[in-house]
Amino acid sequence: MPLDYFAPGVYVEEVDRGSRPIAGVSMSVAGFVGFTEDVRGDAELFKPMMVTNWSQYLELFGKPGSDGFTDFDAYLPFAVQGWFLNGGGRCWVVSIGTKLPGSPAPVESEVATKMLTSGGKPSLQFNLKLPEAEGDAPALPASGQTGGRLAVSIIDSEPKPLAEDAPEDAEPPLNTGEFFSVIVRNGDEVLERYDNLTMNAEVETAVAEYVETALESSEFIKIANISQTGQALSRRPVNGSYEIAPPPYVAKEEHMARDMQGARSDRTGLQGIFEVDEVSMVACPDLMRVYQDGLMDLDQVHGIMEMMLSMCENSFPGPAYRMALIDPPPVKPAKNDNNAVAPEQKKPQDLINWLREFNRRSMFGATYYPWIKVANPRNGGKPIMVPPSGHMMGLWCRTDESRGIFKAPANDTPRGVLGLAYETNMREQELLNPVGINCIRNFVSYNRGFKVWGARTLVEPDNVQWRYISVRRLLSYIEKSIEIGTQWVVFEPNDQDLWARVTRTVSNFLEQLWREGALFGGSAGEAFFVKCDGELNTQETMMLGRLYVEVGVCPVRPAEFVIFRIGQWAPGQ
Repeated sequence: MPLDYFAPGVYVEEVDRGSRPIAGVSMSVAGFVGFTEDVRGDAELFKPMMVTNWSQYLELFGKPGSDGFTDFDAYLPFAVQGWFLNGGGRCWVVSIGTKLPGSPAPVESEVATKMLTSGGKPSLQFNLKLPEAEGDAPALPASGQTGGRLAVSIIDSEPKPLAEDAPEDAEPPLNTGEFFSVIVRNGDEVLERYDNLTMNAEVETAVAEYVETALESSEFIKIANISQTGQALSRRPVNGSYEIAPPPYVAKEEHMARDMQGARSDRTGLQGIFEVDEVSMVACPDLMRVYQDGLMDLDQVHGIMEMMLSMCENSFPGPAYRMALIDPPPVKPAKNDNNAVAPEQKKPQDLINWLREFNRRSMFGATYYPWIKVANPRNGGKPIMVPPSGHMMGLWCRTDESRGIFKAPANDTPRGVLGLAYETNMREQELLNPVGINCIRNFVSYNRGFKVWGARTLVEPDNVQWRYISVRRLLSYIEKSIEIGTQWVVFEPNDQDLWARVTRTVSNFLEQLWREGALFGGSAGEAFFVKCDGELNTQETMMLGRLYVEVGVCPVRPAEFVIFRIGQWAPGQ
């Protein structure tokens, strides 16, 4: 209702019609699950953490001053680095540990934070206390009450003051400078404080407390005196603040599949990644690492892959929009008891046999062959063969940015690749391409370098409609954008005016895509249609509170096979 008007004049009112233009959503956010060198800062074990660049990855998942890779060649750091090298933006990373399952637990002295004297000699070492494992749950490294790592501060202190009942002529203890305080912090929050401490184990209780005795009751840390002989003053730790690194979590082999899968309720592991709405592509490169080390058999690997594909297919109540990049395991099916072999030994026929044994098809999955050779800062700088999923997802992101999501992510150079585990030729790709296996080829004969030479999904070979990655991702992009961009429609009056506004909003969005080259047709009317009228929305459907809109689009498809027909021609004939 308009306001009452009394004085003559011109009045301006803002009118909110409710409709909003549809903005395209991002389909270039990746999710990774695997092993990392460390877990520190705001990152938590098993929980997704957003990373926007390689430097931030090092801050969260690398040891201070480290290159971020692991001594046991975990594949996740290579995948994340390949993601950023190839044009990837932000991604989410889940660390499932810093040691392979079954690895011997390090002794406390190896993972302790060591403090030195002013003379640079050993003084104290601190370790975090681990909580007791409950039932089948793992004992995870302790952390602060508000998350993050604990820190211990050493500051100056004094000997204890005289007791209230001390004689009047009693003299206070002499402050020799050997006394200090230990403060346990989590950020700016003080968790524990211990004053009047000394390195002298034989100190009188009325003067001070021996540091090990005083901290026995600490809820968070354990302490050990590693100082050498000498006076208490010379063995006193120098003042400062020290971050206490937790001991690495070493999973049991039988818990590996559980840790990798995670739980939706706790938002951990792979299932935790799927709880992050913006993630549109998922990879688990270290699934190959545990398989190569015999920590999972091939059936267990297939179980994880199947779960990834199933979760990509099911995004109810919204449209399915995620894709899983499945790394092909290095195996020769039915040979060697399905144990892992070197990636160089896996031939195209072996890959076909593996895919037949896996026997899982999905338009929301893709795989690339072969593994790729990349630089390895560890092991003396010798290159290493790694799964290609991280590099490929980065290339997808780069293609989205440079050309658009409708462009097939192929015929482009993967960055950071030094070589291939197997150099596929054209005849061998004729076997792989029809079954949905994309190749990375070396076109050295044409002076073109390494190229991604395939853009197919893992859908059934006879399902032409969803054969190409670009088509699948374009439709997911359209569906997700319309879902988010039309939220304003909910609870609006369901009448012809609303039908027209919805039609106009969706049509404008699709017309823009057509103008960018994402839809095929000489005109907008040939490229798409939007129907929202009385034929779809009857009195019965409106009584149920429903509004039906039908949308049809004609996506462009990649020119996968280019055929030139050449014949002899003579003028006048």
